[in-house]
Amino acid sequence: MVEDDETPDPEEAAFLAAYDPGAFERPSVAVDVALLSAFDGALHALLLRRDQFPFRGRWSLPGGFVRMNESLEAAAARLLASKAALNEVFIEQLFTFSDPHRDPRMRVIAVAYYALVHPARFKAALEAADGPEGARLELGRLVVPWEGETGGPVEVVSSRGEPRPLAFDHADILGMAVKRIRGKLDYTPIGFQLLPPTFTLRALQEVHETILARPLNKDSFRRRMLASGLLEATGEREDEVGHRPAELYRFVRRSAV
Repeated sequence: MVEDDETPDPEEAAFLAAYDPGAFERPSVAVDVALLSAFDGALHALLLRRDQFPFRGRWSLPGGFVRMNESLEAAAARLLASKAALNEVFIEQLFTFSDPHRDPRMRVIAVAYYALVHPARFKAALEAADGPEGARLELGRLVVPWEGETGGPVEVVSSRGEPRPLAFDHADILGMAVKRIRGKLDYTPIGFQLLPPTFTLRALQEVHETILARPLNKDSFRRRMLASGLLEATGEREDEVGHRPAELYRFVRRSAV
């Protein structure tokens, strides 16, 4: 006869009742979210200027500690809403950063997430974030010092080219996010969150060139995109342009990141 898995085991119940959670050291867990967008020929990230130690005055990604009663995803959603005025953002887990010395206060393991966000959502977030948090929000332009999927930390500057020194290991988190989306370009409709519902092939190429930080051959890019099965023509053309209107496309399947 198979035992009912729902029947409590008296020995296990006794073990749990006597268990001392303080018997082992426990690290704190945090989430940090890299929100990326592509415009003006560069990748940008949403940053928050810290007004507390450690790293007071430096810039960080939206993030914070995970509460005892919430999942990692719930913590990320809560922190994005409270610190960046963003809701219902589809995020994907990126990497776990666990260097013992990444936080000078104590042992903190950070689970990083990333998302691709349309520039209009960034603008809305900046306008909606009032008070102390809103005053400290800024869009930083990423300066990636490596090619392809080499990987490594990145630098961030303001719209005027002023350096934005980052707190903790957030330069590494942003670098990992860039490496991830570059690796996904060939098989995922990566521009879905970075473009409007319908777009021209030129606009799609500009997004790819921005992510890759290099120019692409127009003809070969178009052939590859049209043969990929990711796009479909809408039968419509762009309007209110000073040149021959280009055909509009949409993604066949949706993909957030």
